Amino acid sequence: MKQFIKSKQLKIVLMVLIIIAGIVMIAVKGFNFDLKYQDTQRVELYIQTEFNIADIKQITNEVFGNQKVMIQKVEVFEDSVSITTTSISDEQKSNLVTKINEKYGTELKAEDTQVENIAHTRGRDIIKPYVIPFAIAIIIVLIYLGIKYYKLNTAKVILKSIGIMLLSQILLFSIIAITRIPIGRLTIPMVILVYLFTLFGMTSRFEKNLAKKKLEESKEKKTKK
Repeated sequence: MKQFIKSKQLKIVLMVLIIIAGIVMIAVKGFNFDLKYQDTQRVELYIQTEFNIADIKQITNEVFGNQKVMIQKVEVFEDSVSITTTSISDEQKSNLVTKINEKYGTELKAEDTQVENIAHTRGRDIIKPYVIPFAIAIIIVLIYLGIKYYKLNTAKVILKSIGIMLLSQILLFSIIAITRIPIGRLTIPMVILVYLFTLFGMTSRFEKNLAKKKLEESKEKKTKK
């Protein structure tokens, strides 16, 4: 029993430390957003022929070094390339144009190549499309849990479920902040996955408590007889 209490206390302390560390990291550095959602700069180059992304990637590695770069084919015939990165200096733009010309025999000019500034996407705008569907799903689940486990006290079951689901998501985003996992297209699937695991864990615990409750009621009935 003492060992169980110590183990539980250790888990609580660990969770509190993770949440505090996550809050500190968010306050100091914020979340690490994927390049797609950051303040970026972009150039589009008309190569006039089909090309391989891998070849362009090799060129951007030489020009931009360790900077994050996103490369996309554009136009109907996929003969133009869009290159997006955190920032593009005049020197980098000139080197990029020179290397593209050398690779594909084009006659692009750095002075004619425009660098476009792309504003960042706010975190709230990323999650906005999922808020209502997710909220509806949670409400339905809470109603279901409250009805199914009414013997465990519906109000307690619902409040406990809300607390556990909220805590699991806070822990998830604390870990994301600490480990610097980029906020991007994988974030929502991670949220859903954690939600499903949490739901499975809660229902398993409620089932055990319900079975224990029924056993106690059965013993009481036998005692009364």
